[in-house]
Amino acid sequence: MIKKILLITIIFSISVICINAQSNFWNSSNAYLGQTPPNDTPKIFAPDLLVANTDTGFALDRVAFSNDGTEFYYCYNTSWFSIKNLKIKYFKYDRKTWKGPFVLNEQFQTPTFSTDGSTLYFPGGDSISAILWQSKKVNSDWTKPSVAFRANYSLYDLMPTKNGNMYVGTNGTWGKPGDYSSYNIGIINITNNDTVLHDLGKPINNDTAFDGDFFIARDESYIIISTNETKDFECELYISFRKPDKTWTKPVSLGPLINDGLAHRFGEYVTPDGKYLFYTRATSEKDCAIYWVRFDKLLKQLKAKNL
Repeated sequence: MIKKILLITIIFSISVICINAQSNFWNSSNAYLGQTPPNDTPKIFAPDLLVANTDTGFALDRVAFSNDGTEFYYCYNTSWFSIKNLKIKYFKYDRKTWKGPFVLNEQFQTPTFSTDGSTLYFPGGDSISAILWQSKKVNSDWTKPSVAFRANYSLYDLMPTKNGNMYVGTNGTWGKPGDYSSYNIGIINITNNDTVLHDLGKPINNDTAFDGDFFIARDESYIIISTNETKDFECELYISFRKPDKTWTKPVSLGPLINDGLAHRFGEYVTPDGKYLFYTRATSEKDCAIYWVRFDKLLKQLKAKNL
């Protein structure tokens, strides 16, 4: 009896240690691929890890961390205008060190976790694809991509929320796939197999520019959008907060440290711990890279001023 009690105590203690270790991983020196976190000034994320020095490609688009922070996914390509070499790559922490990068799949983009972390969603590499793809986590591996659903509109970008909504960048029923100025951010509800699209409208969307790159908080309390687009598709990152009546505040700039001159800014993403904003910044393919910046303090300041 004493041995059984002792064994149960040991097992319980080990379980508590493992749970605590997992929940505290975000605060460890190994988090974020072991990179030194930035402050208010954005900097390139893991430049020597995501792309080798001898590689002619670049990292881009929205990244994705697993909920516990031990998996990191990002996109790699050699061109903005071809999906031939487009890949989703990833790193994985194996309790001692980060391993990777490995190739998850090819000719897909924008890896996005379901809220419970059991599914990875991604549209096809062709931005006018009407298919949402998914891979399921089985043990520690991902299944081959399969169709999550087909829609009668384009899917450029997407992100699920806790209540079952899926926010998407799309041409919807109001524009042609090749007309990028007609793309807006909308909502569907995949939990109920409801693919009827609802346009977010103004002030989130602009009728005369491309609206497709965004990050939506899992609780839908705020949305970060790429906006103020020029004729050459340079843009800035703005944020809007959801009001109690479920309407949105007028988007405001994330500030001059992030919006530091003309550049393409897309793939915005906030880490599951809420501390850092990631996004792609580039003036051309040659300097295209994934940046990160401290975000939780900035979010608090902007929320206090605008909500």
